[in-house]
Amino acid sequence: MRTPTTSPAPESPASVTAERSTKGADRLFAGLSTGAGVTILLLLAGVAFFLFQQSLPALSADPSALAGGADSLGDFLGPLVFGTVYAAVLALLLATPLAVAIALFISHYAPRRLATTLGYITDILAAVPSVVYGLWGVSVLAPLMVPLMRGLEERLGVIPLFAGPTLTSGRTLMVAAVVLAVMILPIITAICREIFLQVPRLHEEAALALGATRWELIKMAVLPYARSGIISGTMLGLGRALGETMALAIILSPARIIDLNIIGAQNPQAIAPNIALRFPESSGIEVNGLFLTGLVLFAITFAVNYGARRITANAFSGAD
Repeated sequence: MRTPTTSPAPESPASVTAERSTKGADRLFAGLSTGAGVTILLLLAGVAFFLFQQSLPALSADPSALAGGADSLGDFLGPLVFGTVYAAVLALLLATPLAVAIALFISHYAPRRLATTLGYITDILAAVPSVVYGLWGVSVLAPLMVPLMRGLEERLGVIPLFAGPTLTSGRTLMVAAVVLAVMILPIITAICREIFLQVPRLHEEAALALGATRWELIKMAVLPYARSGIISGTMLGLGRALGETMALAIILSPARIIDLNIIGAQNPQAIAPNIALRFPESSGIEVNGLFLTGLVLFAITFAVNYGARRITANAFSGAD
């Protein structure tokens, strides 16, 4: 005896229309996302090609025509690259520990109302224009730090960083590094705070169940989980410091030198403020030289971002 077979019920026209509409929306979204990604790559490649094209005359020109007194292309680019990286690294060394500590306080120590208020304040600091930070550094911070710099010169003058003589106006690389640290502090703090808040609750409860103190909880559960996020935030802050222009242009009295002294009268010049200060008065091959420095800054920033992605990927895979 045959058993009766049942055929599937036909789909209703409404369900078929909804499925087609969903597939169409997915294809549209995928196309827009792909187009946005390709557009970013094209813009990046276009900027790199433009800088390289404008830099070609400077690569074959007499280095002395690019900047007075330069004997070679290395003498022209070396001090600028040194000043850019040196100021950014100093700011990063000052900002990173403080940013991580602030983020930990907001996420694991402060009461909820205080944590919310501090979070808003750090976010607002990121929106302050760099020229405002520069004016604050020149008019307020620099005079306040003169006694500190003189004390460092007297007690630690044998160290190249504090060799002096201290500039009476206070417009030194040390002040510029502090201002840069304040500028990148909100970026690193905001990223670290969000990463710390995403630590799985079960990890924290397991550590507390084992009798861990608050600090042991942070050391065993929070910091290992957030390692890749801390690195990412630090590298983003470094990228901001590398490209900073107006604050350094306002504070520093730069010279084309390579010197570790951070409280002396002459300070290494960075690429971005050098372009901003020299471009209006430059002409001819000097403009091409500025484009060349811009290309170098582009390459440095690209290398930092690429290195950050690699470090973050390795840290994330290690955490797994």
